[in-house]
Amino acid sequence: MSTTLCIDFGNTRLKCVAFIDGIIQELFVLPDTTLTTIKTLIQEYHPQKTILASVINHDEAIESFLSSQTSFHKLNHQSKLPITTPVGKPETIGADRLAISAAVVHLYPNQHNLSIALGTCITYNFINRSHEFLGGSISPGLNMRFRAMHEQTALLPMIKAEHLFPLVGYDTKTNLLSGVILGMAKEIDGIIEAYQEKYENLQVTITGGDLDFFIPHIKNKIIADENLLYKGLYAISEFNNL
Repeated sequence: MSTTLCIDFGNTRLKCVAFIDGIIQELFVLPDTTLTTIKTLIQEYHPQKTILASVINHDEAIESFLSSQTSFHKLNHQSKLPITTPVGKPETIGADRLAISAAVVHLYPNQHNLSIALGTCITYNFINRSHEFLGGSISPGLNMRFRAMHEQTALLPMIKAEHLFPLVGYDTKTNLLSGVILGMAKEIDGIIEAYQEKYENLQVTITGGDLDFFIPHIKNKIIADENLLYKGLYAISEFNNL
């Protein structure tokens, strides 16, 4: 059996997924980004391969350790990818966006792909049928919107997202829930429709930690895949360890 650990250091969540022979076996949240935590992972899973996607500052000793114990790859703009990145500054593309783009090209080739990630920010990632990642757009994510309204007003409270709320809010909390979650859902639908007007044969995928809050409210046809980023990391790991 071949084991690969795909590690994701995101702005909000720190996660790792264990693949065995290309199949997801386990997904878990990491408590921190310390070298001790990473050593525990290696001792538990004994992986042959590891890949790290990081959009935060982390201890470089982690990379040295993974390199000494496994066939290690750090995702960056110089990685070998199943996509090209003909944008102005490819080195500025986030590792998470590269992984998601690689995943949709691997899963849905020969068509235009719009992949939407719902995390700290919403990223809209467009990859054309020639497998060129052309960019897209970025807007504030769910908790960022809640926090902005709380921090930039005198009286609005800080709340957490919930699944159940009315269209017409009846108190401050439900007004905030309706405004943020339904507002974001309408934004997502609007962006999808703008791409559909310009590109035929468009596949839309949505992923990210806040995915479940929006699935009931998005009207366009989509494929929801909470593990899309990790599938992309696995594909990139294989691509760079041939």
